[in-house]
Amino acid sequence: MSDQTPDAPRNVNIWAPWRMEYINALSGPDDGCFLCRQRDEPEKDAENLVLWRGRLAFAVMNRFPYTGGHFLVAPYEHAGEMDKLPPETLLEMMELTRDLQTLLSDCIHAQGYNIGINIGRCAGAGLPGHLHIHVVPRWSGDTNFMAVLGDVRVIPTALSSLYDDLRQASERLGLPRTGERTS
Repeated sequence: MSDQTPDAPRNVNIWAPWRMEYINALSGPDDGCFLCRQRDEPEKDAENLVLWRGRLAFAVMNRFPYTGGHFLVAPYEHAGEMDKLPPETLLEMMELTRDLQTLLSDCIHAQGYNIGINIGRCAGAGLPGHLHIHVVPRWSGDTNFMAVLGDVRVIPTALSSLYDDLRQASERLGLPRTGERTS
């Protein structure tokens, strides 16, 4: 926007070309809800990248991360809106989110976080029927020209390796702490 035309409308575009792999997967055959599948396969937690299981919700690494350490926190109940979930489920989801922030700060030295929920496809929910919280660790300078010019995302560690590191750090830190209250 020019200093000479302060009231001029802004045309701002944010490009995320790596999301096409994810979007294309959405238009493929319907394999049901991946979060419900992961919920129902505790014997495959390592393969599915499920890090923690609480009583009412679980934390799983995103297979299509914006940054390394991008997690989803989801309820076991298949519900697309917050008002469809009981308060104790919402509380446990926030406790898992808090504990992920603690874990990611300790283990991969995240400097900040984007934490959010997309409700409805028009709001960006790729899985509108199963509510989940995105926990995206951030670092100063974590976006660069590679993503925009090269159609390439740089994730500096393999998901399985990071999963193993986070599992070990979870045990060391005594996480998750669901059900605990701090004053």
